[in-house]
Amino acid sequence: MAASTSLLLLLLLLSQPWAGASAETHAVVCAGTACYTAHWGKLSAPEAQLHCSKNGGNLATVRTEEEAQHIQRALAQLLEPGMPLATRVGKFWIGLQREKGKCLDPSLPLKGFSWVGGGEDTPYANWHKEPRSSCISRRCVSLMLDLSLLPLTSRLPKWSEGPCGSPGSPGSNIKGFVCKFSFKGMCRPLALGGPGQVNYTTPFQATSSSLEAVPFASVANVACGDGEKSEQYFFLCKEKAIDVFDWSSSGPLCISPEYGCNFNNGGCQQDCFEGGDGSFRCGCRPGFRLLDDLVTCTSRNPCSSSPCGRVATCIPGPLGKNYTCLCPQGYQLDSTQQDCVDVDECQDFPCAQECINTPGGFHCQCWVGYEASGPGERACQDVDECETGHSPCTQGCANTNGSFYCFCKDGYVLSGEDGTQCQDVDECEGNEGGLCESLCFNLQGSFRCGCQPGWELAPDGVSCIMGPTSPGQLAGPLQGENTGTREGRIMSSATMSSPTGDPKDTSKVALTMRKSSLPPNASITPAPSNTLTPSRSPGIWIEPSNLHSTTTTSHEESTGLLVYRKRRAKREEEKKPQSAAHSYSWVPERAEGRAMENHYSLTPGTDC
Repeated sequence: MAASTSLLLLLLLLSQPWAGASAETHAVVCAGTACYTAHWGKLSAPEAQLHCSKNGGNLATVRTEEEAQHIQRALAQLLEPGMPLATRVGKFWIGLQREKGKCLDPSLPLKGFSWVGGGEDTPYANWHKEPRSSCISRRCVSLMLDLSLLPLTSRLPKWSEGPCGSPGSPGSNIKGFVCKFSFKGMCRPLALGGPGQVNYTTPFQATSSSLEAVPFASVANVACGDGEKSEQYFFLCKEKAIDVFDWSSSGPLCISPEYGCNFNNGGCQQDCFEGGDGSFRCGCRPGFRLLDDLVTCTSRNPCSSSPCGRVATCIPGPLGKNYTCLCPQGYQLDSTQQDCVDVDECQDFPCAQECINTPGGFHCQCWVGYEASGPGERACQDVDECETGHSPCTQGCANTNGSFYCFCKDGYVLSGEDGTQCQDVDECEGNEGGLCESLCFNLQGSFRCGCQPGWELAPDGVSCIMGPTSPGQLAGPLQGENTGTREGRIMSSATMSSPTGDPKDTSKVALTMRKSSLPPNASITPAPSNTLTPSRSPGIWIEPSNLHSTTTTSHEESTGLLVYRKRRAKREEEKKPQSAAHSYSWVPERAEGRAMENHYSLTPGTDC
């Protein structure tokens, strides 16, 4: 029966397209669920990818540092000690490429490159230098290797990007490439209980006698004995149960009564027990049990080897033959069903405004101008920045959804970098000062108009009309506190209260002289001016019509200004050079409508 089974396996192997032909010798390393092969060959990146794909693989990915170490071991096998080298630095293609038209992305670890087998973003990267930002041609990545030194796990090869090459022109210093083949599972290497040799042939046409893990569907060629008496056996790595891979054989191979347990521990993993007739069998230590292959031992508690990931919890199955990995809340099992990955709860939009995902959970956050409310702080409500006692505005504050704005009373404008302060508008400056026909007085938040001596404010509060004052009554010296400076500026000590009534806001009344209806050297008797129509009524303080009241400051201010102008005009006249005309006294011109009586006429009532 055993002979027929071996014959059937041999016929199966010979029927494979790659069997019978001498398989090319590769440097191969298998670990986990993948195998990596390193090859010599001056090929372009597309040619290397074609070579890998013909055998069911792709140019190798280097997604993690652990994967980089596996590739490093394959390259170390390829670089045999003492091999003559023409160049010191060699490059080996891997499966990282960037298509034409896709530009560099410095924010990503892979810089905009993507793996041939799929995937654009992985956390591991080992660039030799920043890739070129050119996107007008296809770019490929290779591993830089110092061929004069054996690769070390502490010195992983750097990534170098460049043109992908073409047939006959692979690129500068390109010496070979690395392929990767993925499998659904692996078998353990076969253990021999006596003299013999094992050679493994993989589905990707690689042969090796020293694999640490043998990929699914590989064939083991076992030659027992030495010399002419050797016998050959073939075994297949197959899936005996879900995710359980093992050889189609049981018991130690190549056992010999001559050696017993003394040769390779009889091929047993733990204990080897010899019988009296030269036979032996394998056994396991306490807490372990022997598997169906009668060689390998496994723990009676399948969770003793911590098969689940760091976050996952291992739950033993019935009879201790299997286990299940469970994840805590906020996590879920990954594709291997042995480790947990975080669940992004924010994809379900559990928050009212902003959601921030965290390992195993999430938390909600409100936008600026809102605060959390409700259970679990998942709801947000507007913050009233204008609340009494907390308003940032000096005068008016209006609350809006998520924000606010300040406003000022009439006569003020917003100021400050943040727009929360209010500054008085000087209505006597600029175009608005033209509201007053004669004098303009700026106040905090407002203004008022005034008139020169001999004139009084009209009922509209901005125009000046002829008053009952006689010119002779205003010729005396100034009375009161208002005095004129040498420069001609009126200094007033009268004070005005703030519109808010706060004594701190009390300020001096600013007197501004606008276009006067009387010239500086005109006669004291004024001529009425045209009445102006005010453009707006708010903020106008109507001056009382009695300009001679001792409580009115505008009369004293205007009188002081007029006396100062008369004195200055007199000084200017004294400075001018005297002429003969200045020795005459000029009589004021009389009105033409009425002639005075001639006192020198001989006959009263007639001219001489």
